[in-house]
Amino acid sequence: MASALETNRPAENRSAGPVELTILMPCLNEAETILVCVEKAKSFLTRSGVTGEVLIADNGSTDGSVALSEQGGARVVAVAERGYGAALRAGVEAARGRFVIMGDADDSYDFARLDAFIVKLRDGCDLVMGNRFAGGIAPGAMPFLHRYLGNPVLSLIGRLFFRVAIGDFHCGLRGFRRDAILALNLRTSGMEFASEMVVRAALAKLVIAEVPTTLAVDGRSRQPHLRTWHDGWRHLRFLLMFSPRWLFLFPGLALVILGAIGAAALFRGPLMLTAQFGLDDHTFLVSVIAILVGVQVVGFGIIARHFAAANGFLPRSQQLAALLSAMSLERGLLAALCVVCAGLGGIAWSLWQWALVDFGPLTAPIVMRVLTFSLVFVAIGVQLAFTVFLLGIIDMPLHRKAPDEP
Repeated sequence: MASALETNRPAENRSAGPVELTILMPCLNEAETILVCVEKAKSFLTRSGVTGEVLIADNGSTDGSVALSEQGGARVVAVAERGYGAALRAGVEAARGRFVIMGDADDSYDFARLDAFIVKLRDGCDLVMGNRFAGGIAPGAMPFLHRYLGNPVLSLIGRLFFRVAIGDFHCGLRGFRRDAILALNLRTSGMEFASEMVVRAALAKLVIAEVPTTLAVDGRSRQPHLRTWHDGWRHLRFLLMFSPRWLFLFPGLALVILGAIGAAALFRGPLMLTAQFGLDDHTFLVSVIAILVGVQVVGFGIIARHFAAANGFLPRSQQLAALLSAMSLERGLLAALCVVCAGLGGIAWSLWQWALVDFGPLTAPIVMRVLTFSLVFVAIGVQLAFTVFLLGIIDMPLHRKAPDEP
């Protein structure tokens, strides 16, 4: 593999020129394992002939980790802001290499064998993920819930939401082009930084590859910083918040469709499924409420997607931009007014039908159904009006004072 690396290396990187690779490790009290990790990383640079450095992003260690890192020949950058993501963001900014390979400093990843990562990076990949399931997980290296529930489920959600073919979404060993990742403007400071990097890279259409890697048993005697349920929820929450389609749009549309089917089936009267069992008023009420909630959730999805694009969290959607361009504030308010008027018309018709029986008991079930549906229409119209107003507020230009402006 070393010869293959040397063959693929551009001529300028074979000399003592610019740093090609930074091997980055976040550190918080890793005295038991930091030195062996640094030594393995240095051995890889020596064996492969890659011009590189080992960089430790220290997050406030008090156990001598900094001194051990420097003793091993690593460069150390102090990071005041606490958190896994904060340490890595600062480390990437401080890195001197064109490429960065990051991994935990607990001796669970083998920094002496990074050949596959550097080959993929030189081949033009922007982000190269390790896959522990493909490379091998040592017995006891990954907790049961992480191996068979957390990682597979979160990786499946990541592939589904963001259409990225990654089998191990949360592998801590990964390599990337420094300039490409800096351009993403990653913002999270906790464990969800791992998800943000892949998600933002996929949304930016970066070239992403995956290579097998191994996972060994954590070399530390203390408990790891990772908290199973807390950090798992933070990863899931991040995936949902960065996908308004799956968080809002698809569930909202499902509610509208199911509610519309139920309301249409029951509009004229009860639907008897058997001689003794049927669906009637209560099911119709549930159906129209599902429509009401679904429309509101879809509205939330449109607002969230537009806000995320306007603030640079997500790329702009051509379809949404065309929709919002066609529907101005005035057109949206006019549409809302039409929906409200349709609802008021249904309410008026229901009152007229009640007047025909001298405001006595109503025997025709369709009257109450029309009244219920009309009330829902009024509520939907009001929702639509406030939604277009909120979209207009998001689009308002911000006035920034000039330096000499009072």
